[in-house]
Amino acid sequence: MKLLLSIHKYDVFMFTWLINAKIHAQFTTICRFLSKTGDGQLYVLIALITYLSEGINSAFLQAIVLAFLIERPTYFVLKNGFKRNRPEAALKNFRSIITPSDKFSFPSGHTSAAFMMATLIAYFFPPLIIPVYCWAAMVGFSRVVLGVHFPTDTLIGMVLGIGTAFLSLGQVL
Repeated sequence: MKLLLSIHKYDVFMFTWLINAKIHAQFTTICRFLSKTGDGQLYVLIALITYLSEGINSAFLQAIVLAFLIERPTYFVLKNGFKRNRPEAALKNFRSIITPSDKFSFPSGHTSAAFMMATLIAYFFPPLIIPVYCWAAMVGFSRVVLGVHFPTDTLIGMVLGIGTAFLSLGQVL
């Protein structure tokens, strides 16, 4: 229990530091956009384009579908099992910039899905490794800047996403 309390204290410190940084206001507009790229429509578009260009037997498409079939339920169980309050509910006098789609914050689903897709894209299209991982990291960062996640929410989201991608690749290939 002491470990969780220490992690929470660190999270609150880092979160508060970022929210109070002078440059925070300049980040919010771009972070809204980055966060929206992780809402899910982009993943459907990638899967649709892959289906239309490569067909149902595409290893990339199969890895995407399997990864989401594993990641989404796992994310849901973790989020509703830990029931960690979002910063707005956990911190007095704090209001997030956006309204989250659900009540709990741990792990970050946006970050998990972004890193899962980044890992799959990087595997099948190696020249894209740097841009897709930078994009995924920015999606996670945007969720903290927008005030809907603590830093460790995004860290665990990253681990969940990458782990799920590798698990699906192991099954598909």
